[in-house]
Amino acid sequence: MDAVTRQVWTALGGAAGEVSYRGAGDVLPARLPVRDAARATVGACSLAAAELLALRNGGPTPDVVVDEGAVAVAFTSERHLRVDGRAGAAFAPLSGFWRTADGWARTHANYPHHRERLLSALGVPEDREALRRELATRRALEVQETAYAAGALAVAAATGPDPARRPLVEVRRTPGARRALPPADRPADGVRVLDLTRVIAGPVATRALAFLGADVLRVDSPRLPEDPDAHADTGIGKRSTLLDLDDPADRRALDALLDDADVVVTGYRPGALDRHGLAPAALLERRPDLVVAQLSAWGHEGPWAARRGFDSLVQAATGIAAVEGVDGEPGVLPAQALDHGTGYLLAAAVLRGLAEPGGRHVRLSLAGTASWLLHDVRPSTPEGEHDPGRWLTTTPSPYGPLRHALPPVTWAGAPTTWDRGPSRQGSDEPRWR
Repeated sequence: MDAVTRQVWTALGGAAGEVSYRGAGDVLPARLPVRDAARATVGACSLAAAELLALRNGGPTPDVVVDEGAVAVAFTSERHLRVDGRAGAAFAPLSGFWRTADGWARTHANYPHHRERLLSALGVPEDREALRRELATRRALEVQETAYAAGALAVAAATGPDPARRPLVEVRRTPGARRALPPADRPADGVRVLDLTRVIAGPVATRALAFLGADVLRVDSPRLPEDPDAHADTGIGKRSTLLDLDDPADRRALDALLDDADVVVTGYRPGALDRHGLAPAALLERRPDLVVAQLSAWGHEGPWAARRGFDSLVQAATGIAAVEGVDGEPGVLPAQALDHGTGYLLAAAVLRGLAEPGGRHVRLSLAGTASWLLHDVRPSTPEGEHDPGRWLTTTPSPYGPLRHALPPVTWAGAPTTWDRGPSRQGSDEPRWR
């Protein structure tokens, strides 16, 4: 096991185990060692899957050899997506870097409600040139705080790496007996995962768990529609339902799901679900044997914990954009690597929780993954060649034929793809299979 993968495996609480990699050349090229970080997150997830499979079947841990080409394609899955021959949605016109009076700000306006709040807060029409002119008159921190106060999304771009060190994975164990998992063909066969996540990182984690055999049911609010292309990309292998937690009947349906869940994964800001009785402590008091996996953008404590965030904003605010910049302009990573990497780490943490007795509360954040990438990952020398087409397939779906990335998580004897395509958002009943 290389040093970077061992960092991740140790953070997850792992001890013994081996992972090796099959090179694919200089994939995910960047100034920061994105290739090494990406393969380590998938390698650790694969090892956790192999470990759980061996535990369930009482045999040796299968060999784990991860292909860097599969990792690179999976980390850019949204770019490879074709829905009935059509390319998936790209970043919205008002999302991106903007020069301010004293530096740069990064906005995120992909969702209509975020775009409307941003324009309203800044007092400009829906026009790129008008937004550019307005932002050029303001200081970056002013833009950031004005947006935050209005429920919009913008951050001041840092001029260098954030020196703050954040944990990669936090694990809290609770006493209790885990329900027995019988022998199985796949590591997570029969495991019921309640997926309360949105956008990329959380859905990537639960997409990986679905590939590993889990019955994953994603629950969204009917008031928060998801981009259909994003839902198609990250919904492969999962089912989808809509529940309004302020509606008594829908709340009863969620409670019934919680009664028989093995895993609850949340991807909302810390505290956002607490009023619904879905805080980790409340869930574990109700069900001491649960694995509760909590994902956030900025971490679970501190002044930014309650702020909304996305991969692009975390890259800007932590200084990744400054490191990757050219000629004084901020740059970006070759993939939304914080989202995807954190997703595979989250899935690995869930698998490790299922492999051990007692309940679990695991916490990860995009900012924690950014801190690890900036400060702890060391590059290795790339080897081999890359053929992206090898890691793509086409699956029937309600959206039409779906060309998508194959899962990069693997072990000796693993399947090559999911059992089913994605559901349309909200098209499934709120019940377990």
